[in-house]
Amino acid sequence: MDTDQTTPEQEHRHPARWRILAFLGIAQLMLILDVTVVAIALPHIDTQLDMSRQALTWTVSAYTLAFGGLMLLGGRLADLVGAKRVVIAGLVVFTAASLVTGLAETSAMLLGGRVAQGVGAALLSPAALSLVVRLFEGDERNKALGVWSALGGGGAALGLLLGGVLTAGPGWPWVFFVNVPIGLVVLVALAAMVPAQGPAPYGARLDVLGALLVTASSGALIYALINAGDAGWLSPATGWLVLAAVAGYALFALWQRKSSAPLMDLALLLRRPVATGTFLILMATVLMIAVFFLGTFYFQHALGYGALRTGLQFLPVALATMVGANLTGRTIAKLGSRPLAVAGLVVAAAGLAVPALWLNPVAATIGVAVAGAGTGALYVVASATALGQVAPHESGIASGLVSTFHEFGASLGVAIVSSAAAAAIAGNSLDGFTNGFIVIAVAAAVGAVIAALLTPRK
Repeated sequence: MDTDQTTPEQEHRHPARWRILAFLGIAQLMLILDVTVVAIALPHIDTQLDMSRQALTWTVSAYTLAFGGLMLLGGRLADLVGAKRVVIAGLVVFTAASLVTGLAETSAMLLGGRVAQGVGAALLSPAALSLVVRLFEGDERNKALGVWSALGGGGAALGLLLGGVLTAGPGWPWVFFVNVPIGLVVLVALAAMVPAQGPAPYGARLDVLGALLVTASSGALIYALINAGDAGWLSPATGWLVLAAVAGYALFALWQRKSSAPLMDLALLLRRPVATGTFLILMATVLMIAVFFLGTFYFQHALGYGALRTGLQFLPVALATMVGANLTGRTIAKLGSRPLAVAGLVVAAAGLAVPALWLNPVAATIGVAVAGAGTGALYVVASATALGQVAPHESGIASGLVSTFHEFGASLGVAIVSSAAAAAIAGNSLDGFTNGFIVIAVAAAVGAVIAALLTPRK
């Protein structure tokens, strides 16, 4: 039981706050890497476990759906019982699930392990971000969020490089096994360094039903998008699944209004800064994960590149993403959110238009790197806009909300591009790759218009 309880004011002055940020950043990087590190290994997993296109897509989506669907529950739990306890619990679950996933010998065991990883990540990520918001204030908070955002954007791209190295070396199970020693080291460090919070309010409860409703609704929507590649976008099956998702979200909203302990305060999402931040984080992740999923199949299936060479193709993307995030973190206080949000989406759209118009290895690498710089900027603007003005007692649920849309964006991105490029991923045609790049380039351009209307100047 923790006895070193501190108040939020004391936490802001915690002398080890930057060292804590470093270990929290490593933990978050591990979670983000696990979204994309698998992408490079998918063709090799397919060869060994004989998985269908839908099952391969679910290898990414099962993790991000559990991650995003339970994120609000993790954020709420952090507010109720203390972020430190939830961070530790999340690390334990994620590390154990990574071991199980690496040992998988069937597609069912693999997907089950990915779901369990998502559960651990849903506990860890919002609680860790809540700690960052509590430990820093003012300009320091902006700098800390800039570091956090750079990890989110650049880490996703670095996951492809790491996945290539591990898949080409010891084999695809090691994209999961590598989490075990890292998780144990971070667990010991954070258990010793992070201050505990006070006890939960008397009578506070968790909204498990709300979490189940939002996760099931999102699952129906993701399944509809994945299945559309085979059944058709206008097929009755796709339509009914979308309607089921909409009905589920409506029930979730109704339940949140009536529940005595709602999972989230819907009014929080109606605040313009929070609404803007969640939209931008959704767009950034849709674009980035869609590109990575599409790119890894293009380089390996269409061009015959090996896992390591494919990973190296994405190294410029990782660097560009981190540069974009870093520059935005340094200039957002001066320039404001709106111009940087619009610029990020315009740059992303321009970069993605390059392989959409001229599909070849050079165009794909350069275009995706340019798009990475734009999405890196979006990550910073999204976090700073959504979390910059929340009260300390709302930091857990607000962090969970932002992270939820991050993971839903990953699920949506891979589902949409998997269906748009279904024929190409199955190896039947190269046209699907062009279609996929066109879809996400148009999405970025539309997002820029919405961001111009929605984003506050500061």
